[in-house]
Amino acid sequence: MFLVPCSCGATFAVAENYDRQGTAWSRYLICPSCGKRHDPKNRLLQMGYHHEGYWQVDEC
Repeated sequence: MFLVPCSCGATFAVAENYDRQGTAWSRYLICPSCGKRHDPKNRLLQMGYHHEGYWQVDEC
């Protein structure tokens, strides 16, 4: 799972297989709270579930 943090304070999730290769304006991720567009190549936080029973950011 990937999370996208927004400057409005919202964080939203996108699927792991989301296409991060494109740079066209139409491929930018739109915040559902404020409508701001985010570049998927530099804003995704990768979340992973750990055996200890919690979720944590694995990579940025």
